[in-house]
Amino acid sequence: MTVQDPPTAGTARRGEFAELYRRVAEAGLLRRRPLYYACRSTALFAALAGLLAWFVALGPSWWQLGLAPLFAFLLGQLALLGHDVAHRAVFTERRTTELAGIVLGNLVVGMSYGWWVSDHNRHHAHPNHEGHDPAADAILFVRTAEQAHRTRGLRRLVARHQAELFFPLLSLQALGLLIATGLTLTRGTVRRPVLERALAALHYALAAVLTAVVLPPLQALAFTALFGALLGVYLGCIFAPNHKGMPMTGPGAERTDYLRRQVLPSRNLRAGRFVHFLFGGLGYQIEHHLFPAMPVASLRPASHIVRAFCAEKGLPYAEAGLTACFREILRDLRAVGRSVPAGPGGAEPGRSAVPGPEAVR
Repeated sequence: MTVQDPPTAGTARRGEFAELYRRVAEAGLLRRRPLYYACRSTALFAALAGLLAWFVALGPSWWQLGLAPLFAFLLGQLALLGHDVAHRAVFTERRTTELAGIVLGNLVVGMSYGWWVSDHNRHHAHPNHEGHDPAADAILFVRTAEQAHRTRGLRRLVARHQAELFFPLLSLQALGLLIATGLTLTRGTVRRPVLERALAALHYALAAVLTAVVLPPLQALAFTALFGALLGVYLGCIFAPNHKGMPMTGPGAERTDYLRRQVLPSRNLRAGRFVHFLFGGLGYQIEHHLFPAMPVASLRPASHIVRAFCAEKGLPYAEAGLTACFREILRDLRAVGRSVPAGPGGAEPGRSAVPGPEAVR
């Protein structure tokens, strides 16, 4: 099981996307980069081994909390490596891709590879399409006025203040991945349930034993909570700028062509190489959605071709700096949050719960 490639044969290759595909392919940007991924994976696993050795050597100490951000960063980077593996940017053979993805996802990161691939395939097929993109129908945030009206109870209260609660809510992302993994592997709704269960169980058993042996209970609990919160914020901050605050498509909207379906709801991050390294290359979200199997190292040069092509066709090509990205996200979340009806089940009397056009994106 791998993340689907774009439909490079058939309708999507005709017309405008066919021309863009040709230009990118002629530039050699679709070729795999085995040396790049060999160096990247070696560096990440060496860093993880060194950090684990440091953790054990430091022993029972509150200074261990200082290592939690490093573990969160490394696990996030390894998850991003698994993301590239699943997109077949690393290996050509499907079986190798699947096994490498399961090892990285379930054993190293502790997240079900099969669940993530299914979820991510739907996202890539219909980004920001309500009712089709799981990321557009997430539990934590409401993205449209219609979603706002469907909230109830505690979720309605949270949704009204979702902009102010944005970063605290991101700290729950890792917990959400853990719950999704547990439910998926309990139900066995993945292609290789036995293997995924065994490796995920091994991941959490090793993590529990290591923290229990090295740290006393209170320190172990504090370390685990801090690590989980930081990992959630890190992953959330990587993925949020890609599509949040960008145009949403209603559930009954007419299907558009592949080029526009991927470009219009996506946003690139305008930043230097270090920030793009922190984001695992996903700051070039437009190029990643157009060419999901493209190696991360090729996304930057591809962006020059795609940007110029979009300008030729009069197609909006969204880019923003890091601060501007989050400012746009918070503004959009605040606007939609204001449309949440007051009280447990309805709008305030005499007050419209429908936001202005600028809030429904």
